Amino acid sequence: MIVKTVGLTRTYRRGSSHIVALNNVNMEVEEATFISIVGPSGSGKTTLLNLVGLNDHPTSGKILFMDKDVSRLADKERRKIRLQNIGFVFQTFNLLPTLTALENVELPMALASVQHRMQRKRALKLLGKVGLTDRLQHLPRELSIGETQRVAIARAIANDPSLILADEPTGELDSETAKETVNLLFSLSRERKTTVIVATHDEKIVEVADTTYTIQDGKLRLGS
Repeated sequence: MIVKTVGLTRTYRRGSSHIVALNNVNMEVEEATFISIVGPSGSGKTTLLNLVGLNDHPTSGKILFMDKDVSRLADKERRKIRLQNIGFVFQTFNLLPTLTALENVELPMALASVQHRMQRKRALKLLGKVGLTDRLQHLPRELSIGETQRVAIARAIANDPSLILADEPTGELDSETAKETVNLLFSLSRERKTTVIVATHDEKIVEVADTTYTIQDGKLRLGS
């Protein structure tokens, strides 16, 4: 089991009111599986990914990552786990605009203190894997949307994470590019034995997922 949540709840205060973003969520994710989480906007998908990815703290409940309770870790420990074990793919890509495609992929390895020569070698290999060998020195603004997302995926796997979290990774893409992105994420999951959790509205992702969860009003259930 790579991820398990137990009674996971996240509330926010808005004025005098409390907003329940996640409500007693229980989820189990096996290693090397491809998981989709579907639900309308505002249902809690992104909140759940942020909690599992250790970018947010639960109000109550537990998050177990690789059998370790990570719910209350100090920020330093959370950053270490994120850097070494979790890759992120965002709808808006989140590439640094002043860095080339190659430098964007090297960045997480630099943060992990990987030797520069190994950074370069691995980044070149990963960009080749996603079909961007001829776009290494291009800035994000010089890339198509599909190319930008492929750079983001290469960056997400730069430190060989055991878990990839993808938040609406096809939301900004046309149908053909979206299909290519789904196939890429799925093949990475299978080839690298990496667990992938995708929050999505995209039926193409649901079709290939090993397991699908549906979330509505912060409540999670198994099945689509």
